[in-house]
Amino acid sequence: MPFRRSRRQRFETRVQPHLGTMYRFAYRLTGRREDAEDLVQDVVVKLYPKLDELETLDRPGTWLNRVLYHHFVDISRRQAHRSLKFEGEFADPENLQPWLETVPDPGFGPDERLELDRLGPVVRGLLDALPADHRTLLLLHDVDRWRLEDLSEVLDLPVGTLKSRLHRIRSALRRKLESSVEPSEADQRLVK
Repeated sequence: MPFRRSRRQRFETRVQPHLGTMYRFAYRLTGRREDAEDLVQDVVVKLYPKLDELETLDRPGTWLNRVLYHHFVDISRRQAHRSLKFEGEFADPENLQPWLETVPDPGFGPDERLELDRLGPVVRGLLDALPADHRTLLLLHDVDRWRLEDLSEVLDLPVGTLKSRLHRIRSALRRKLESSVEPSEADQRLVK
């Protein structure tokens, strides 16, 4: 008689590999560990009865994140007065520094390191100043390496729209960064 897995085991097999990604996405959306954990737990409980549908999916990770996103939007709409807001983990500058420290050091020399140390606070400030949805989109794509197709499916937006938004966000950041770090005409002096 062949081994037959229980419903719980089948569900865990389909969902477990995606829990880390779901949690990181929830954390980007909520900005708080507790809210992210609650959001993922709510979605997992909500999806347990839909195991049959889950087992038919070729790419369950994208589908799970889409369900998580829609659940987050529903909660946000119902409880606008609660602290669960569309904010990324970098809304609090204290959360950005530990993340920056996890970025691999490309082996810069002292001059490059000085420049990075000078730019770090500026970049943090510019990221903090972005609207939460722009910051989240930029970080999901450029830092977490989400594919545009997956973002499109999860956020219910066409790929073209996402590309243009990312282009506008990056352009705005570039302009702000240039104006923040480039010397103004008043600062420029000729040395004789």
